[in-house]
Amino acid sequence: MFSKILIANRGEIAVRVIRACKEMGIRTVAVYSEADRSSLHVRLADEAICIGGPKPEQSYLNIPAIISAAEITDVEGIHPGYGFLSQNAHFAEICESCNITFIGPPPQAMQLMGDKLAAKDLMRKAGIPIIPGSMAAVRNKEDALKTARRIQYPVIVKAAAGGGGRGMRVCHNDVRLISALMTCQAEAEASFGNRDVFVEKYLPEPRHIEFQILADRFGHTIHLGERDCTIQRRHQKLVEESPSPAVDAKLRRKMGELSVRAAKAAGYVSAGTVEFLLSRDGTFYFIEMNTRIQVEHPVTEMVTGLDLVKEQIRIAAGESLGYKQDDIALEGWAIECRVNAEDPSNGFSPCPGRITEYQPPGGRGIRVDTHVFAGYDVPPFYDSLLAKVISVGTSREDAIRIMQRALDEFLIEPIRTTIPLHRQIFSDPTFWRGQLATNYLDRQLQLGEAE
Repeated sequence: MFSKILIANRGEIAVRVIRACKEMGIRTVAVYSEADRSSLHVRLADEAICIGGPKPEQSYLNIPAIISAAEITDVEGIHPGYGFLSQNAHFAEICESCNITFIGPPPQAMQLMGDKLAAKDLMRKAGIPIIPGSMAAVRNKEDALKTARRIQYPVIVKAAAGGGGRGMRVCHNDVRLISALMTCQAEAEASFGNRDVFVEKYLPEPRHIEFQILADRFGHTIHLGERDCTIQRRHQKLVEESPSPAVDAKLRRKMGELSVRAAKAAGYVSAGTVEFLLSRDGTFYFIEMNTRIQVEHPVTEMVTGLDLVKEQIRIAAGESLGYKQDDIALEGWAIECRVNAEDPSNGFSPCPGRITEYQPPGGRGIRVDTHVFAGYDVPPFYDSLLAKVISVGTSREDAIRIMQRALDEFLIEPIRTTIPLHRQIFSDPTFWRGQLATNYLDRQLQLGEAE
């Protein structure tokens, strides 16, 4: 087992990893930007090193600075959290070349699954259903139009190396497709350094279902059930729950088995997530595999009793999984709300600034993962996530009611947050019935504007 680990991240995930390490008797090293000098993860770590200026490219994306910090502090492993360098195969390779364990999947698996076209081809060969569309990068409008007419509109243009909703456009006709093709190629190159895009069939009103995977170095791979991440805004998840109200035991078994097959086909090791779109008729399609810990991992922890960060660390240290698929059972119901420093009433504009009043919720069935405290200055340079509120109950209705109570208790002032939006979602009868699709939130916001 490791004796010291560096956390190459910030915010709530850095705090989360530090806490797991402390419980395992592992010393921690925090890295921080000049903007994060007084952050909670810096205070909680055993050691802390400033790695650069406030902008991500000066600090949390600065590979030489992070490797230097790791070598100076003599760590044995680096945990990348999520975002930043967590899915950067080059960074993982550099860690290996410096005899530092990257706490995540092998670079080869990361690179393979990071290319959506290569991942689609691998899944097709493994017998896993994929969305109809192009199997190679679309180079020009003629290729795009040919594919769209074959699979029929509506279609979606996606960046091959994309994520987070960037480089994606839905198209309902030829004119829109030609325009979207150029826009997505430019976005993809700017965001990912790769202008390759492809065209897929756009599925009307699907659910977004993902399966948590754990795989060790000895060929043992299991899944920990599904998470329903259907409530999104511009492909960014806002509410997640486990289990899904749309997945029964039979479908869970089928999708779970295919998720395990997908991970094995990719030669995957560590924690990962296989993501699907689920249609109303019960058909489902692979969309991507996330090769890192997910923001929403706590809901899986709450219904399985496992600590996914600790499992990542154990696997990276060379330990085998301590259980088989039959040992995994989902108990109760967990729901997570992402509380962001954004103003939903003003186009979700970012709301940086000082938090003067902070009172998190508590009581039965509530967990809050956060790096925020009274007096904390929310910087304008990073993701707007402030906290994750997780409720767990004996049933979905119980978990919803606990979350409603928690949202009423949660106080963050004076900056604007997404808490009022979450209150609106959790009071909506459609949400209570579980009748959701990925366009749910867009519809709710349109209704709000109409009123």
